[in-house]
Amino acid sequence: MNRKAYSFSVLMLVFLCLFAIISCKTEKKIIAEPVNPVKEKGADFLFEQLKKSELKFNFLTVKIEAETKTEKETNSFNVNLRIKKDSIIWMTISAVFGIEVARVLITNDSVKLIDKFHSTFFKGDFKYINNMFSTELDFDILQAILVGNDFSFYENDVFKARSDGKDYLLSTVGRRKLKKHLKENETAKILIQDIWLNSETFKIVRVMMKDIKEKQKLEVEYFDFNKLNEQLFPGEVKINVKAEKSILEADLKYSSPELRDSMEFPFNISKKYTQVFLKENKN
Repeated sequence: MNRKAYSFSVLMLVFLCLFAIISCKTEKKIIAEPVNPVKEKGADFLFEQLKKSELKFNFLTVKIEAETKTEKETNSFNVNLRIKKDSIIWMTISAVFGIEVARVLITNDSVKLIDKFHSTFFKGDFKYINNMFSTELDFDILQAILVGNDFSFYENDVFKARSDGKDYLLSTVGRRKLKKHLKENETAKILIQDIWLNSETFKIVRVMMKDIKEKQKLEVEYFDFNKLNEQLFPGEVKINVKAEKSILEADLKYSSPELRDSMEFPFNISKKYTQVFLKENKN
């Protein structure tokens, strides 16, 4: 190869290398600076996406393999869960060997339980349950936890947003129940709450609620999302409740979820059963 041809080849090689370097730099610049909805649009945008990604349903049924742990014992059982949105939560609870031992019916105003194993039943409400267990649950919160949605009847404009690793985080130190959804003689609950959203699907993957005064924390995590009528629905839910004097862990594995247009919620208390009255927590 003569000197002129060699020099031309070297120049071409240098040119190609420079072109490759420039191309790589351009590509890296695009990857390194993605549009960040937290910086660009803030909490309002994230909440809008959260609401779009929520499970839309009228009636839901799902089977659950449940395991609960306390400081004293571990229990495993199966649950058939049915929900009429914003109205009814119904459960049958069976021992691992398949015999139904309990049935639960929860509405906005009442909590009812049939204990078939002991031939007893209980009738109460959320105020009674919350006093007994030192919790701050209502129908809206319980329904949201079970299906992986946000609360329907609480303020949405009190959150701050930021990135947290691969997820987005919405945080508030004072979220109240909307006045128009407060019942007579009910005071607005104030929640200290964090919500983690998947950065691609905007589905809730983790929720944490705290009560500083009562030294309580409720944490819920969602895993293994699958398609349900073109929507995403969790395959597993882990719940962790920590209070000053108690700890409860629950692992719920979902299967066979279905959305329906109607559903029955049978709940008949035998006349042979005895009503029980649970003792309230005085601590």
